[in-house]
Amino acid sequence: MTYNDNFIRACRKQEIDTLPVWYMRQAGRYDPDYRKIKEKYSLLEICAQPELAAEVSLMPVQKLGVDAAILYSDIMNPVASLGVKFDIVANVGPVIDNPIRSKEDVERLRPIDVEGDLGHVLETIRILDRELSVPLITFAGAPFTIASYLIEGRPSKSYIRTKEMMYGNPTVWFALMDKLGEMVITYLRAQIANGAKAIQLFDSWVGALRPADFEKYVLPTITKIFEGIADLPQPKIYFPGVASGELLPCLHHIKADVIGLDWRVSIHEGRQRLDNRFAVQGNLDPYVLTAPMSVIEEHAKQIIDEGLKKPGFIFNLGHGLFPEASLEKLRELTSYIHTYSRSCIAKS
Repeated sequence: MTYNDNFIRACRKQEIDTLPVWYMRQAGRYDPDYRKIKEKYSLLEICAQPELAAEVSLMPVQKLGVDAAILYSDIMNPVASLGVKFDIVANVGPVIDNPIRSKEDVERLRPIDVEGDLGHVLETIRILDRELSVPLITFAGAPFTIASYLIEGRPSKSYIRTKEMMYGNPTVWFALMDKLGEMVITYLRAQIANGAKAIQLFDSWVGALRPADFEKYVLPTITKIFEGIADLPQPKIYFPGVASGELLPCLHHIKADVIGLDWRVSIHEGRQRLDNRFAVQGNLDPYVLTAPMSVIEEHAKQIIDEGLKKPGFIFNLGHGLFPEASLEKLRELTSYIHTYSRSCIAKS
């Protein structure tokens, strides 16, 4: 079995022969076979069965030909180990039984016990490490994004209670950030110890903050997380989520290797805002996938042409796949990215 390391090489800004591509939420509801599994099991039930979670993680590698697998899991999984009760509700998202609103609520959070409470996740990683011929990406949710669920009690568009705590009770806010930061470091280190070849920190909703508030209330914990895993050689990705282009200049000194970009900022502009310090990943608008294949390829070509101007580029979406996406179009897009980029690289 030949191992395809183009993704790892791109993360490290090394020479590649073909542009690597993977898609956020690539194991998901656009796949009819996955939908059949979801008729029997919930997301959390799939996660609890390592063989099944590994099977779902492998599906897009086998069906699409992507250059990396991502662990089938959920950013909320480690939160249960802290003593937080929640459910993933269809068409809603994470719903918390008792939202965190006070100092006492924060103090009740336990330290994470990865081996004891998340052994099924680690076993899934070990299975995938044995079976994959491409790198396995594992992940964690970043503290702001996790905190927004814990405080609001469910997904929010305004983040009013989250910002109320952040601005009005910073002592409690930073205590929560510290606990979540430690959770993330412990969880990511365990993932890597069990076979992860790269990690991604998802901060899906941090774009709701203005840069000054991000720097004051969130960036210290993000910095601490990447410092806490800096001794590990595996590539590290930070995805600051949607509408986060204005935050990019704040990231110059974090010890990550790759920054994920959403579709609102071009690859060229993203690199400039990051002072060309990182490899970059992105950034096709997922909903371009609703267009005819010729339009999808036109958008992809623009991104590839821009991305290949400098070393260190990974093709991805600007956010996650959506249920209505076409499996066949994704397969065709992946093939196009490989074929077109290979010809570009050969000419350079």
